[in-house]
Amino acid sequence: MPSSSPSAASSSSVPSSSPAVPSRDAVVAALRAAGCVFAEDEAELILAAARDPRDIVPMVRRRAAGTPLELVVGWAEFRGRRITVEPGVFVPRRRTEFLVEQALAQAPGAAVVVDLCCGSGAVGAALAAGLGQVELHAADIDPAAVRCARRNIAPLGGRVHSGDLFDALPGTLRGRVDILAANVPYVPSGEIGL
Repeated sequence: MPSSSPSAASSSSVPSSSPAVPSRDAVVAALRAAGCVFAEDEAELILAAARDPRDIVPMVRRRAAGTPLELVVGWAEFRGRRITVEPGVFVPRRRTEFLVEQALAQAPGAAVVVDLCCGSGAVGAALAAGLGQVELHAADIDPAAVRCARRNIAPLGGRVHSGDLFDALPGTLRGRVDILAANVPYVPSGEIGL
C-alpha cells in the first residue's frame, strides 16, 4: 500500500464539509495538492474504506495532514492479508514479509509458532496463513498492540499474550516452539516520544 508523506501545509485543498459526497476527482485533487504521490490509488482506498459518505472528508483531511494512509483506512496489506492497524501500533511493512518468507522456508512443517513483540500480529497471522493449522501465540508489552493483534490473530485461532518478551508466554510452550519470529521495535528509547 502506498505510504507517501503529504505536506500538512496543503490541507486547504481538501473538499469542504458539505452534505454532498466529494467526487473521486475532488479527493484525488486534494490528495495530490497535499503531496500524495499515489493520489489516485489512495483516493480509491479512502473511498472504499469510508463506512459512511460523511467519513470521506475527515479521512482525506487526516491523510492530507500527514497521517499514514494505513491509519486513515484502518488496515495495511501484508502478504496478501488485510491487517488491522490502529494509532500507537507500528504499521507492518513490506520488507518484513522477508522474515515470514525465511521462516516458512526454514520450517515448512512448523506446528507451534510464536510472534514475539508482535505489534499488530501481522507476522504471526502471515505465518499461520502460510502454514495452515498451527498453534499460534503472539506477545507484546504494549496494550494497544495486544488489542490490535487480537483482532488479527483470533480469527486464526491464535492467542495473544500481554507482557514482556518471553515472560508473557505460557510455560507449556517451553521446548515445543518450531518458529520464533520477532520483528522488534528499532526506535531508540529516547525517541519514542516522537
